Amino acid sequence: MNVFNRILTILLLLVLLALLVVFAAVPRESVTAVQRGLENAGAFVTQAESAYYWLFIAARIVLGVLAVLLFGWLLWAELRPHRPRAVRVHTEAGSQATVTTDSVGRRLAWHIDQLADVISVTPRVSARGKAVDVLLELETRPEIDVPMKTDEVVSVAREVITERMGLQAGKIEVRIKHAAYQEEA
Repeated sequence: MNVFNRILTILLLLVLLALLVVFAAVPRESVTAVQRGLENAGAFVTQAESAYYWLFIAARIVLGVLAVLLFGWLLWAELRPHRPRAVRVHTEAGSQATVTTDSVGRRLAWHIDQLADVISVTPRVSARGKAVDVLLELETRPEIDVPMKTDEVVSVAREVITERMGLQAGKIEVRIKHAAYQEEA
């Protein structure tokens, strides 16, 4: 959304700059041109309303609904609360540090990838207050004991988050996907 906002802001500022420069250069002609354009638009609307009354009403409804949906979505995307992408670490000595959720995810991925029977791991880490919630998507060998591997992964994740990184562990969820069985030749 940031890129979209920047592009939209730059375009809007460029258009406003061009309009203000033209208005400053030729103010009387600018006002006359705007007035003539508004009169032509008014005449077009009056003609369209009288010639195609029901189509004109339908077009107004569709335009209104589209405007509400588009600008409502843009407002919602801009104003919705975003999850913080960093978590504060407080040490016993009173110092503080900030750790990004990406760093937590990379560290978890490295430690969990070292476990036996884990082929790959994709962590999704989100900050919630002082704690971090983690969703771990694992790909494992198909013959593993799922409850035992889940407990082992959660244990390693809690150790990394709480003991090695000094953070509070929130909810840790594990999703396991088995790799395909290897056919013997």
